[in-house]
Amino acid sequence: MISLLLEDMTFEQDIRELLMAFYPGEKYIYKDDTALLRLHLYKKEQEYHISINTENEAIEFCSEIKDTKFDTKNELKRNIYLNLLKLGNKELPWGTLTGIRPTKIAMEMLEKNIPLEDIKIHLKEVYLVCEQRINLCISTALREFNILKKIDYKDGYSLYIGIPFCPTRCLYCSFTSYSIALWKKETDTYVAALCKELTAVSKMFRGKKLQTIYMGGGTPTSLEAYQLTEILDTIKTNFDLSNLLELTVEAGRPDSITKEKLITLKASGVNRISVNPQTMQQKTLDLIGRKHTTEDIYNSFRLAREAGFTNINMDFIIGLNGETLSDIKDSFIKVKKLAPESITIHSLALKRAAGLNTENKREIVDNELMLSMTDVATNTCNELGLKPYYLYRQKNMAGNLENIGFSKPDKECLYNILIMEEKQTIIACGAGTSSKIVFEDGRIERIENVKDPKLYIERLDEMIKRKENMNGIN
Repeated sequence: MISLLLEDMTFEQDIRELLMAFYPGEKYIYKDDTALLRLHLYKKEQEYHISINTENEAIEFCSEIKDTKFDTKNELKRNIYLNLLKLGNKELPWGTLTGIRPTKIAMEMLEKNIPLEDIKIHLKEVYLVCEQRINLCISTALREFNILKKIDYKDGYSLYIGIPFCPTRCLYCSFTSYSIALWKKETDTYVAALCKELTAVSKMFRGKKLQTIYMGGGTPTSLEAYQLTEILDTIKTNFDLSNLLELTVEAGRPDSITKEKLITLKASGVNRISVNPQTMQQKTLDLIGRKHTTEDIYNSFRLAREAGFTNINMDFIIGLNGETLSDIKDSFIKVKKLAPESITIHSLALKRAAGLNTENKREIVDNELMLSMTDVATNTCNELGLKPYYLYRQKNMAGNLENIGFSKPDKECLYNILIMEEKQTIIACGAGTSSKIVFEDGRIERIENVKDPKLYIERLDEMIKRKENMNGIN
């Protein structure tokens, strides 16, 4: 337990999130207590006065109040960070950075033609990022920067299609997801509603360039082949696809993949799919509630190749309960033999709704072990000729690390970059989805669809009306 005694709450979230990176899994209270660590902060004239007390040590220091809130926040976080190191804590890979998009800092500097060496110095001096992560951030940002040159921000847009069904719910998952077995009789109705929303959106965006489509969830291939055909036919019939650069479908769970579905997707113009094992360890698959075998992963991948897919992504999660460094090495020896065109490496990040949290099954993985595991995964990607192309972070992330996508040249997922960089409007259809409208001045507004599929079907006209009423949507 950690006690925060803040007489000025301006930077409470920033301080708490930084402490969470050092002390994962701890609870926070806002009163004096015999806690693991007690941080006291008060403001006096042009300084913040801070004391940090543990059972054995006490440190007092000051942090200058700068001309801007932004600079004051960074100065405060740097001072707290450096003093936490004095208490015996080890450096964090991303230093004081707790936001989700480190590459955005580098991207903005690249767009201003700031030299790479100056960007490196900025990340080191302002955020105390370690050299390995600085290089990762900049190399990823450079690739994003060049990839995004083909994107039309002003007249282009992307489309997200949400399928909120899964064969089972994984223990690490907090996404909008419902059992396909329980919803089997209602999925035709859901697909009909989704197609109605897609048709309405196509009319709103006539004259605009649709550049990427991403069907995710949930697990889209939980649906039957004829239902996937209905959705994709609706897209082909109603949208102008002459500017389309990619069409991705998350096949996701191997236990949802069939030869018929893969042939359907390929015939409908899908040019990128994901076959996501998360791990190649059967004991872990059983633990997290994925009702398939490692053999199913191999079979699904083979079927995808036979169906003609030449751009297959595979997702892996580092930090799952009970997995050792040997397990990670074994998983990536196996995936190396499959040689997918892209691999996405996720450091485990559990939201409150995830089963590993609600059922108190989460195991905290040592930061150094997380780094070693991630290095194994990254080295495998390099050996396969895959380079980083997008990167983001989440709260409560194991090892204070990152999620990162690696791919071969020209096999990147453009949608993944766009959703992170927030430079292009993304319209989302389906239950539990969120549209992002990006205006020319950089302002972003969101339009939310209700999460429950039943309510989505009942209130569909309201969902469509929300989009029609958004100022500047077309």
